[in-house]
Amino acid sequence: MKLQQLLSYTRRAVDDFHMIEPGDRIAVGISGGKDSLTMLYALHGLRRFYPAPFEIEAITVDLGFPDFDLSPIKALCEQMGIHYTIVKTDIYEVVFEIRRESNPCALCAKMRKGALNQAIKETGCNKVAYAHHKDDVVETMLLSLIFEGRFHSFAPVTYLDRMDLTVIRPLMYVDEADVIGFRNKYQLPVCKSPCPADGHTKREYAKQLLQQLCQENPGAKERMFRAVADGIYSPYKDLEYVRNLRNLT
Repeated sequence: MKLQQLLSYTRRAVDDFHMIEPGDRIAVGISGGKDSLTMLYALHGLRRFYPAPFEIEAITVDLGFPDFDLSPIKALCEQMGIHYTIVKTDIYEVVFEIRRESNPCALCAKMRKGALNQAIKETGCNKVAYAHHKDDVVETMLLSLIFEGRFHSFAPVTYLDRMDLTVIRPLMYVDEADVIGFRNKYQLPVCKSPCPADGHTKREYAKQLLQQLCQENPGAKERMFRAVADGIYSPYKDLEYVRNLRNLT
């Protein structure tokens, strides 16, 4: 996928769900993976021509894994002229060495989001962009159906009233295959996660299930995404609804 196509998908999502307003200062959560780096490129490119002026700030929560080198990402941000903040934590030590969690993902995610949100507020940002793509939308819906018994996926725009912070997901129209293509074409400096739980989660199960469904039923992912868009996301396209999110959460 070329940058121009990525910007087209991103602008469509931003416009459809009114994700960006003039004067926004948006934190981009950088994990080091292909998704968050692709989103960094997308928002960096979009801000050059988007009619509503906004700023971006890159932030990584360093979980404390040994030998996790973020210098390639730091160099990329310097090249782009984006301020980059690394938040040092001891989350790895707490989760894997002190508490030895049998299900580490829940506690890790809670602590990571807490550290990220605090850093976001300290840098003066009012929004944070998560790099969830179309496959993530459908996988989350499958997980919700299988394990919760409800038809649900994450929202394009979410207002966190306790933090006075808005979460946006600008890559929701982008396929994971296109993210992989973008990473390869532009040689993104991906820093592979050293997490021992990586690839052994229910999220990975949903990913494998979705791949199997698509192999056996071509076009299944697009149809499921359309069902999510029609059944869950359609109210978010109403501007007044989005503007009143603070009163509904």
